[in-house]
Amino acid sequence: MVRRFAMSNHSRHYPQKETLFRAENASVLASAAQTCNQDGWAAQVVQDEQLLLAVQRMSFLRTAEKVRLCHTVNESSRLHALSAADVQEIVGRPISVEKWQSELLLSEAIRDTAYLSRIKARFVSIFDPEYPPQLRETYHPPFGLFVRGILPPQELPLVAMVGTRVASTRGINAAFGLARELSNSRIWIVSGLARGIDSASHRGALAGHAGTIAVLPRGIETIYPSSNKMLAASILDQGGAIVTEYPPFCVLNKYHFPERNRIIAGLARSSVVVEAPEKSGALITAEFALSEGRDVYVHRACAGKPRNEGADALASQGSKYVQSAAEIFADWGWLGSDTSVKVGSFLQNKGSR
Repeated sequence: MVRRFAMSNHSRHYPQKETLFRAENASVLASAAQTCNQDGWAAQVVQDEQLLLAVQRMSFLRTAEKVRLCHTVNESSRLHALSAADVQEIVGRPISVEKWQSELLLSEAIRDTAYLSRIKARFVSIFDPEYPPQLRETYHPPFGLFVRGILPPQELPLVAMVGTRVASTRGINAAFGLARELSNSRIWIVSGLARGIDSASHRGALAGHAGTIAVLPRGIETIYPSSNKMLAASILDQGGAIVTEYPPFCVLNKYHFPERNRIIAGLARSSVVVEAPEKSGALITAEFALSEGRDVYVHRACAGKPRNEGADALASQGSKYVQSAAEIFADWGWLGSDTSVKVGSFLQNKGSR
């Protein structure tokens, strides 16, 4: 298994949102997770879509606080009656009075509902049985995801593939080849739809037999970067998904990128850094993965190359070099058996529950 290595909790290369890395109320999320069984949320379930969408827009609250607020209010009609002081009492800390605008939040939620219906997208909250369980287990899970397309079966392990936007030909080929090989073994690929390694990873997955998930740093209505609109369309056409935690038409901020990276890492069992210079955002994804106890691998193809200092540093501190799906499967303990059998067993177990 991959050894952990020391990195700061705050990224050195992106500005931080004040609440991003602050500790969540673990007991609230734990109690919420315990209510989920094979049939979905059996207790304390919140299904009011307008309430969920309004709460999702409360960027001044942390996920555990949003869960607590939903459990307290339970219906959007009750949100009108709350004052900022009421919310402070519910979440257990001061909030900015100016940020509490329940009428505006609810009107935006109504608009979001109509827009999502128009583009055939949906909001999957942390209460929803469709919410990826491996993401719910993370330290700072998003309250919900806006989703276009089809999410993979929850029992299947996913692999995140990340790297520099300014990739070498060697890096592009390595990302495409490994993603295609994993996809041919029915393993979905998660990445960020950025130029360079991300795009090559998505394309490699589409060249195989599985799907791929693109995680956006802004609202679901805008493909970022715009140069990847055709790639995004291909992802949806071939049964994959585009997801984001940001509401439609929100302003893109720099802190969205590290927040997006935590979702990429959180969705995956393992992450592969294909090619990354010293200050690459891919290292933030690796940091999140390691902080969750997930495997981080480094692609061998770019080892020792001039623009791969960041990935090589990961390897020097314990991350394994890999070059094939078989090496990843071996580290997972899948060595010596047909991968399709392993994947089939995940699906069979799902169907038998």
